[in-house]
Amino acid sequence: MNKTDLVAAVAVKTGSTKKAAEAAVNAVVAAVAEAVAAGEKVQLAGLGTFGVKTRAARTGRNPKTQKAIKIPAKKSVTFAVSKTLKDAVNK
Repeated sequence: MNKTDLVAAVAVKTGSTKKAAEAAVNAVVAAVAEAVAAGEKVQLAGLGTFGVKTRAARTGRNPKTQKAIKIPAKKSVTFAVSKTLKDAVNK
């Protein structure tokens, strides 16, 4: 399912227009992205939790030259699936 399919499904389930459903989907995506970028956790009941995890700086190796390189610390987005969704998938 891509974003267009999601918008169509939301429009059908809510009985609204595709334009209104697209605005709603875009608003949810923007709100989640803003909160996660600010370092907050976003918990959506029945879906899961979005969060941010900091990866420590480390030393890596160039596989071609075997030369050691420094990999800087960075933040990455995490997603933990809710038990409800896990159970629904594993029925």
